[in-house]
Amino acid sequence: MPTLMDPSTYYSKEAYDSRRIPDQADASTRGTLHKLIGTRLPWGNAQEVVPGSLFQDPTPGTLRFWEKWEMEKNEMKASGTYTPRPLEDVELHIKHDHEVFRHAQLPFRSQFWLFLRGAGKWTTIILIPILILAHMTVMSASEQSAWDFTIHLLINFYSWALGLPLICWATGHIVITRFPSIWFRPPPGPKWEFNRRTGMVRIFNDRNTADKNEAVEFEAPFTEFDAYIITSPDRQGLAMNGLSLGHRYSGAGINFNDLITPDNTTQQPCALWDFLQNYMDISRPLPDITMFEASRHLDPVSVTHDKKIGRKPRYWIDMADDVFKEKVADLLARIDAIDTFSRSNLMAKHVKYMD
Repeated sequence: MPTLMDPSTYYSKEAYDSRRIPDQADASTRGTLHKLIGTRLPWGNAQEVVPGSLFQDPTPGTLRFWEKWEMEKNEMKASGTYTPRPLEDVELHIKHDHEVFRHAQLPFRSQFWLFLRGAGKWTTIILIPILILAHMTVMSASEQSAWDFTIHLLINFYSWALGLPLICWATGHIVITRFPSIWFRPPPGPKWEFNRRTGMVRIFNDRNTADKNEAVEFEAPFTEFDAYIITSPDRQGLAMNGLSLGHRYSGAGINFNDLITPDNTTQQPCALWDFLQNYMDISRPLPDITMFEASRHLDPVSVTHDKKIGRKPRYWIDMADDVFKEKVADLLARIDAIDTFSRSNLMAKHVKYMD
């Protein structure tokens, strides 16, 4: 195990510490459109929550699977029998550890096949019980026999209603599982990055293909950003809420809709804002989720906290599946009761907002 560094030398002076926020310049005035669709969220008093999709990926079972795989791979390498898997060494530009929370997005070509499989699968699953219920309801009023009625609808309606989503599901599944060279293309580079150790937020220029790790379009301290709930209509005209982060003194920003799906409530975006604050805040340990289990022992503040409370290093990986389901249910209940909009804005003590 590597030697743990002193927190005073490990973290930079610019690292975010909620106990010591520097005074900053007056904020720029937002545009009229941004005021209409964006609701600024308060800084501080973040709860121990994380969006459900991030909390459940990976699961403890997935952690155990990959732990076992790494052991088997090392054994095969030692015996000279290891053969790399397809796409094993592809750079995905995604990193979630004790220092960096970095996100990248697959290009449209790869997303298309994932969407085709997912849309076909869930459309089929949703349609089947609806069609069965409708069939039973209408059949009772039909003068045809149950057999003739069923065959008639199967030929003239069900085959059409279920045929397209089934074809999409099957086609997407076959291409994704059997032909990775057709559907998979790695991300051209990272989109954004939060660095807990330095306190900086980076936005990458994915149009520059020369060197993605160095193509930083914008970089600024975390404390210079404000979070907003952005409300916009979906294809059906329903209001959907997502989280965005906007730099207070420029037009730079991050839209998180490709990290968590926009929701018709504000709870999940608010949970993401709390998660980001907790992740960057060196006055507190890393968020205690499966994502950081493997690197938690490398963060000085987390190590001190875990020793104090007696947390086991394998807390998540050794957790039974039924216990994890209870943890998920507890998290979702806390997200539903999140108090974001009743909090005072800690940053208002250090920044003069112009709107």
